[in-house]
Amino acid sequence: MIYETIIGLEIHAELKTKSKIFCSCSTEFGAEPNAHTCPICMGLPGTLPVLNEEVVNLAIKAGSALDCKINPVNKFDRKNYFYPDLPKAYQISQFDLPICSEGCVEFECEGRPVTVRINRIHIEEDAGKLVHLEHDPYSLIDYNRVGVPLVEIVSEPDLRSPAEAVAYLKTLKSILEYGEVSDCRMEQGSLRCDANISLRPVGQKSLNTKVELKNINSFKELQKALEKEEKRQRELYQFGEDYKIKQETRRWDSGKGRTVPMRSKEESHDYRYFPEPDLAPVILSKEIIETLRDSLPEMPAEKKKRFIASYSLSSKEVDILIDDKALGDYFESLITLGSNPKTAANWVLGDMLRIINEKGLETARIPVSSKHLFELISLIDGAKISNTAAKEVLEEMFRKDDSPEEIIKSRGLSQISSTDELKKIITQVIENNPQSIEDYHNGKPQAAGFLMGQVMKVSKGKANPKLAKELLDEALKKMPVA
Repeated sequence: MIYETIIGLEIHAELKTKSKIFCSCSTEFGAEPNAHTCPICMGLPGTLPVLNEEVVNLAIKAGSALDCKINPVNKFDRKNYFYPDLPKAYQISQFDLPICSEGCVEFECEGRPVTVRINRIHIEEDAGKLVHLEHDPYSLIDYNRVGVPLVEIVSEPDLRSPAEAVAYLKTLKSILEYGEVSDCRMEQGSLRCDANISLRPVGQKSLNTKVELKNINSFKELQKALEKEEKRQRELYQFGEDYKIKQETRRWDSGKGRTVPMRSKEESHDYRYFPEPDLAPVILSKEIIETLRDSLPEMPAEKKKRFIASYSLSSKEVDILIDDKALGDYFESLITLGSNPKTAANWVLGDMLRIINEKGLETARIPVSSKHLFELISLIDGAKISNTAAKEVLEEMFRKDDSPEEIIKSRGLSQISSTDELKKIITQVIENNPQSIEDYHNGKPQAAGFLMGQVMKVSKGKANPKLAKELLDEALKKMPVA
């Protein structure tokens, strides 16, 4: 029997606010444990939540960017469960009246168009973070994250492979970044997802038992976790042991390369939802919704069309630039300064991206200003420095904030464009390589390439390659045949 894979994602994105959802504590990442807490987010008796208006605004923008229906009347509910990182023993979330519903995301995966329906987007507060110590008989709790505002974006089960799930998550991340809803820093946990996966015979309409994979925060791990769970379930069906597939929550153990059971999966009634008594329903006017929708900046799909039309780049080049908002913005700043689009793309997607990846840097924090890279490109165009030397200068610019001209001067990397100086080097090379001269005159054109390499070697890469080649060709033609 042939089985198809059914996947739906529940994506949690931290909203880009300075303070928490119900109090004024900071949402800044990286503070000392439990430094950003107060009686409200710690749920102490006698405290009352006050809704952060910016949370609602960003949720509306998220829904608008994802083509959702914005519900003018929505409310908060208590989701009751006990866990050490939830000090109130309940989470304020939204249940039957979420802020957004019925959205849609379109993208491509492996050359095929894919459409995923959004079931709902709801607002909720985040829980704390448990730190499990490997050799100690206890765990630590950091409550800084308690009360950080989230939107949970719940898809319909429209994904049919791990690859589609990863492409969907990448698309969603890009949309949220462009909409300035979330910074989506997965390494900091501000974008993470739960994946629901099940298998069923091809042609069957009803869904089989699903398994939830919890708290995955990288594209690579999402792909691997889904592939392993897909393989596990497929084998159980093939060997007639599908009764072992239970509705449960499993975690991905990347070290062992397998999914591991955590707990049985709760149903909605297990959480005993009821309306949050300390918060009034949220009533949104049509004007507010339209104003926030109109405030959205250019979205990735629109930007891709503009890049292809305006800059004559390949679809692959555009995809890389568009997928990373910071990288795309950096590229466009070079264009604004006057760079040729193709040249700018070659540098940004070539050596610059290579150095960023080697150093493990964030593209949002590139230490080389676009102004300095533009100056470097201009020096190459003006034959003041060779491409080889320019790569060395770029590496140095990542280490210290100097202009390219300062680095070129301090390291003696200026390109040799003096005809007299180049002729001296060429004469030296010709005198030192008589066999190559003989080979050239015997009809071996590769000898000229070797001689050109020697010119670059003697000049320590500083020779203007175009001018040097012209002068070398001229010198070789003038030489008498032995």
